[in-house]
Amino acid sequence: MTQVVRSLLIANVAMFFVQVMLPGLTNLLVFVPRYALAMPWTIVTYMFLHGGIMHIVFNMIALYFFGPRVEGRIGSRNFAILYFVSGLTGALVSVMFAPRAALIGASAGVFGVMLAFAFFWPEERIHIWGVIPVPARMLVIISTLMAFWFGFGGVQRGVAHFAHLGGYAGAYLYLKWLDRKRGSFKRLATSPPPEAKQRVENWKAIDLAKVHQVNRDEVNRILDKISREGIGALTSQERLFLANFVPPDDRASVH
Repeated sequence: MTQVVRSLLIANVAMFFVQVMLPGLTNLLVFVPRYALAMPWTIVTYMFLHGGIMHIVFNMIALYFFGPRVEGRIGSRNFAILYFVSGLTGALVSVMFAPRAALIGASAGVFGVMLAFAFFWPEERIHIWGVIPVPARMLVIISTLMAFWFGFGGVQRGVAHFAHLGGYAGAYLYLKWLDRKRGSFKRLATSPPPEAKQRVENWKAIDLAKVHQVNRDEVNRILDKISREGIGALTSQERLFLANFVPPDDRASVH
């Protein structure tokens, strides 16, 4: 469990219990577009409210599943910004297309985290209902099409489809901004430095037991790729990433 994900889980669950004990408080924290100027704090506080037990359960499961790997990839500060940017854009898109609808729930922020997960691991298999395997990229595409269909068609009321779309949009724009600012999380560099190239040659010395759980899946994926295609098939990003896990003693022995 990563730092920001843990804090968000605790905050959402705690706020849900406060809602149950003090139901009148919800009216002060829910985001209602026509009251946004009079109650500006609600554009943030709505993210910590939920409409029922299943609502918060699904949101927190998604945050728990997708969040740690994304936070581990982009860092806690950027993850927190990503989450709240997604929540803010979710509210703004709702204002544009559903100006009369009150808005509660962490869905916009969580959908932003899902988009980030698919951005970095597009082919990762996600099991819908724990049974149907779907690539992360496809899950985002399907949920986007459903949000458009239900949102503009008015088929499924009571669900913040436009907030979901806004969460996706905010996360994508923030990731692209980071992409330009930092040279791209996917590529990291046009070519790895010589020392990284040398370190990767000792990939067999990597001890997976010492690799943090957040990074273990990615390390395993790269090692599997080496086994299938050889070390020459690694991208610059993969070489830089894997070099971080070669034991220090082995780095000095490279020839």
